[in-house]
Order: sequence, then C-alpha cells, then structure tokens
Amino acid sequence: MTMLPRPEDRSGRKLGLVIDLDTCVGCHACVIACKGWNDQAYGAPLSDSDPYGDAPSGSFLNRVHSYEVAPDPQAGPGPPSGPPPDLRGGQTPTRHVHFPKSCLHCDDAPCVPVCPTGASYKRAEDGIVLVNEDACIGCGLCAWACPYGAREMDPSAGVMKKCTLCVDRIYNETLPEEDREPACVRTCPAKARHFGDLGDPGSAVSQLVEDRGGVALMPELGAAPVNRYLPPRERDTWAGETDVLAPWLEPVAEEPQGFLGWLDRTLGKL
Repeated sequence: MTMLPRPEDRSGRKLGLVIDLDTCVGCHACVIACKGWNDQAYGAPLSDSDPYGDAPSGSFLNRVHSYEVAPDPQAGPGPPSGPPPDLRGGQTPTRHVHFPKSCLHCDDAPCVPVCPTGASYKRAEDGIVLVNEDACIGCGLCAWACPYGAREMDPSAGVMKKCTLCVDRIYNETLPEEDREPACVRTCPAKARHFGDLGDPGSAVSQLVEDRGGVALMPELGAAPVNRYLPPRERDTWAGETDVLAPWLEPVAEEPQGFLGWLDRTLGKL
C-alpha cells in the first residue's frame, strides 16, 4: 500500500468539500483531474475498459450527474406580471443542475463497520475515510452499505477505491502551498468546489455553508456526511436571471451567452 501522509493528530477536524450547485457548469474538469491525479499518485492506477469502444467503463472516484429541471406546475401561479413569455417555442422554461458526487467522508460512515478486514477506516486526525487496499478483499460490502453510491470497485485490481480528498496532495510540503488541496478543487474552472475544515465553525467553508444555507445529503439516513452542497440560488423563472450572483460572475452575467459563452471564448483564446 502507498504510504499516505498523516498530519499531527488534531481530533475534531472534519476535512471535506463544499460544492456549489449554482456555479457548477458540468464541465467534468474535476472528474478528469481526479482520474489523472489518482492514476499518477495514490495507490494503483484506476482501470479503464474499452475507453474508446462501444461500451466504455472504468473506475472513477468523482462523477458528475446532470439533470434538466422544470418548474412544478402545482407549485403555484406564475409571476404577478402575467404568463411567461414564449421563450422556447411554447415549451416550459427549464434549468440544468449539475450534481458532482464522490465520497462524503461521513462522521458515522456505514462503510467502515461492515468491512470484514478493517480495510475501510476513518482517520481521527482529519476525518478522512480511506481504504487500505492491501487489506481489501473486494467483497463489496462497503459499496452495499454506502447510501450515496460513492464506492467504486476497480475490476482490474479487484479492490474497492474511493475519494481520498487527495491526502497525498494536501499534506505534501514539496508542493507549492496553493496546490495543497484536492485536485478537483484546484482544477475547477467555475470555482464551484471548496475545501476546508467543516469541523471549525470559523473556517471559510463553514462560513460559506452558513451564508448560503448549505445542506447535507439525506441526513435522515444517519450517516452524518461531512461534505455539504450549496443549493442553486433562486431565479426569476421567466426572466432567467439570478437574484444574487457570486461577485466573480458579475462581469460576465450580462453577456448574451452568459458564463458559458464567456468560458467558450476564453478557452478559444488559449
């Protein structure tokens, strides 16, 4: 097993991610960065099968699911100004929500007690849930127990793999300080991913959760996930405008194609 860096034991820390569903554009840069970093660093490479064929498959520690959401016609009447304009040839205006998913590093991680060999464990010093691949027998019980579908069986290695919050980056003193964060966070072009200590109420990520009403996924299941999601901001359904914009988006918000148009033009200049 690759030796993973361990910080000074400061129990009570809860390192995790805060993901902004309002800002994520579904570009999958986080998926590619995660795959690339974990292929080169932690553990064995993540396998791929027939990547350019008709039925590609492989192991990913981070995935992005995209949904098209339409207003609920039972939610109430339209805006006071009258019926919505015909924006899409008579179709109901919709919006897209991109939902990144990886291990949530739960406080009461159900994947840990079911592991028959103790390969799955949660670190006391920072709350990160990891897998000792040398001890994993590939039984899949942890994947069965995880209510979020965040475990991945690597068919080539025959062991379970998962997000490590890039422990080999965040404590790596040979890296520049700005690179000591998970690869997905460092790479996100929309700044939709944030990393920090969610056990510290004064941390930047905790303040962000407080300010934006961040939520835990399915808290009723009792797993107590550490990661938080920031819900999409309220929008004027008919005008298609956001009530409150993150400051860094303001310069491009008024462009005809919005942020995606600006991103396309920016990448085109590279």
